[in-house]
Amino acid sequence: MNILECTNLSKRFNLDSGFFARFGRFVHAVRNVSFSIGENESYGLVGESGCGKTTTARMLTGMYPVDGGSIVYREATDISRLSGKEFRDYRARVKYVFQDPARSLNPRMNVFHILTSGYRWSGHWPGTVKARAEAAAILEEVGLSASDLERRPADFSGGQRQRISIARGLIMQPEVLICDEVVSALDVSIQGQILNLLSDIRTRRNIAFLFIAHDLKVASWFCDRIGVMYRGELVEEAPARDMHRTARHPYTVILFNAARGQDNPAVGKDHRVQAGVTSCAFADRCPHVLDRCLQERPEWREIGPGHRIRCHLDS
Repeated sequence: MNILECTNLSKRFNLDSGFFARFGRFVHAVRNVSFSIGENESYGLVGESGCGKTTTARMLTGMYPVDGGSIVYREATDISRLSGKEFRDYRARVKYVFQDPARSLNPRMNVFHILTSGYRWSGHWPGTVKARAEAAAILEEVGLSASDLERRPADFSGGQRQRISIARGLIMQPEVLICDEVVSALDVSIQGQILNLLSDIRTRRNIAFLFIAHDLKVASWFCDRIGVMYRGELVEEAPARDMHRTARHPYTVILFNAARGQDNPAVGKDHRVQAGVTSCAFADRCPHVLDRCLQERPEWREIGPGHRIRCHLDS
């Protein structure tokens, strides 16, 4: 059963703002993105900075309104149709861990108030005594101590602050935890500790993850399935265990080569074209661009079990 299912999800942002701004100038941050997250599944969204990963995740939590498509929770409810109370309950089930804990944690609040702020927003405040006991238990689960409840974020290292952010996401007992580049700002040694912590949490709590990353190797280790995004579109999706050897989209291959420290094929001068609405989004960078790529946007093709691709090569 799918916990979350996105269908043709789209989001655009105006390029200009203000009273004298010209009307109709916008950029598509996300265009017709479709994927699902099953129970206890970890789904990875991978791509370069600016490709639409975070925008997609923020639409899932309602931080950004959806311009097109739908987000369905538990195969029954489109979240855009939820009432105020129903949406607050939904937000308790789908929690977000931000990339930079130094910016997402209020420096004037102590850890206890940071962890329990979600309770106060949702209207399910259990009382100070019970909330403190739950906050202490969550801190110990993420590798900190109950004695840290009265301390402030400045008293902790970057890795410890990220553990506090994870604890804040867990205290409401969510079904889905969205992790947005949660290890990219940390030292390599700390990255491994946080990834192991998330893996343990997934096993203990039986929750699903949307794991956002730009490193395909990290996503392949943690996730069950991976969707690769480029310029607001999903271009390839496959089981994580197979992606490293079966990747077919040229952009996915480039990402894997970069992670391995390998050189990528140079983009020929004749291939530097302007990708438009009717062309492949990757046409201006693809080393294998065909005439068809400049004239026709590729549709999804199934090329293996759970493996689909948007590319004209070999079609």
